[in-house]
Amino acid sequence: MDVKNGFRSNLISIALPVALQSLLQSSFGMVDQVMIGQLGSGSIAGIGLGGKFASLYTVALGAVAAAAGIMAAQHVGAGDEGGTGRSFYLNLFVGIFLAGGFLAVCCLFSEGIMSLYTQDGVVCVQAAVYLQIYAVSFPFVAISTIMSVFLRCVGKAVFPLVASFLSVLLNTGLNYLLIFGRGGFPAMGVQGAAIASVIAQAVAFGVTAFYFFRDRRFCQYGRAGHIRGVFQIKGDETRQYLGILAPVLVCEFVWSLGENMYAVIYGRMGTAPCAAMTMTGPLQGLTIGLLSGVSQAAGIMIGRNLGKGEYETAYKDAKKLMGCGFLGSVVLSFLLVWLGRAYVSLYNVEPQVQEITYEILLAFAIISPIKVQNMILGGGIIRSGGMTRYVMWIDMIGTWVFGVPLGFLAAFTWKLPIPLVYMVLSLEEIIRLLISFIVFRKRGWMRRLADGKLRF
Repeated sequence: MDVKNGFRSNLISIALPVALQSLLQSSFGMVDQVMIGQLGSGSIAGIGLGGKFASLYTVALGAVAAAAGIMAAQHVGAGDEGGTGRSFYLNLFVGIFLAGGFLAVCCLFSEGIMSLYTQDGVVCVQAAVYLQIYAVSFPFVAISTIMSVFLRCVGKAVFPLVASFLSVLLNTGLNYLLIFGRGGFPAMGVQGAAIASVIAQAVAFGVTAFYFFRDRRFCQYGRAGHIRGVFQIKGDETRQYLGILAPVLVCEFVWSLGENMYAVIYGRMGTAPCAAMTMTGPLQGLTIGLLSGVSQAAGIMIGRNLGKGEYETAYKDAKKLMGCGFLGSVVLSFLLVWLGRAYVSLYNVEPQVQEITYEILLAFAIISPIKVQNMILGGGIIRSGGMTRYVMWIDMIGTWVFGVPLGFLAAFTWKLPIPLVYMVLSLEEIIRLLISFIVFRKRGWMRRLADGKLRF
């Protein structure tokens, strides 16, 4: 009974704040999308394509955060405070370096990049302007993301939730003022949406940093010499870190490139299909985001168990987490089908675009439970042992051997409508799940960082 209560309390304490944070972000993101939707299909498509390239940075930073989470969970589980401190600063420095690189690229080459996504000149210019401004938020996002990972790993998941709540609330209010020109501000349209996002992310950084350094443990990291310890990491520790980070980074980056190839497919099918796919984004994010807490909880809970050497408990808890995710995803899929038409009616777009959007939502509802299982298995459970190269190969096979080729065939050879194109390329999720389940059953992913056996 105590074991069950322990599992339940850990799941709730980690998953619930993350789920609420994702719910807030997706809900307010939906409001933002509806606001932009009043400007027409071109503006929706522009922000969608600009945001799609920005997602390359987001997933690369997510890889660093994933490595940080693996290390933090296992170090916390093993009671290694020194290792926790060193891993924090190491991942923080990598995240800031990544942010600087992407910021430079977006500022210098945004219009050329967006011309690869669409042949519509107006959409291309709007997407480039949005991307240039939005990229200013990258350094803020990098620092607050790494801080949030470590707060969750020590049981302080509610603090990133508070920061996120304030951020999305501010973002929504600023969007209303800056997009439409309310309260004495000029109507800035797409530019206003980007500026609002930058300000909101800066505030989220400030609030997260306040909570982070209010915790005595994190304040002591700098004074205890953990910053200097980053530059004194030995060869074995470097190989171990790269053995964790490199496959995740390659995996996430290659996966995101695949998602961007999908955006190229949608963009070159026309402005209406591209706008429809962009309109589905908030609901897709809401559905996946609500269950992302289970994936985060899986990484932390299973990682702690592995850090303690409790392998059987880790395996049993992993199966319970997969079951929770499946049940939740089925319920959300039914709600998506039920509420989908009401959602698309909120947009000031052509009836044809509204109908295409709803059909894409139906396709997503069918594939969503499989997506969630892949998120929990690959993004949480299998990675928790540091064997990230398994997930790298699974994602590369799914995206580039199946998803991207099928997408191009469906769109430009078979000339299918975009809902069917989306369904066909989403078949990659089934391939990923089958491979992931085989890897899970073999238990080769169950490793401890303290054993020093992690390599490329």
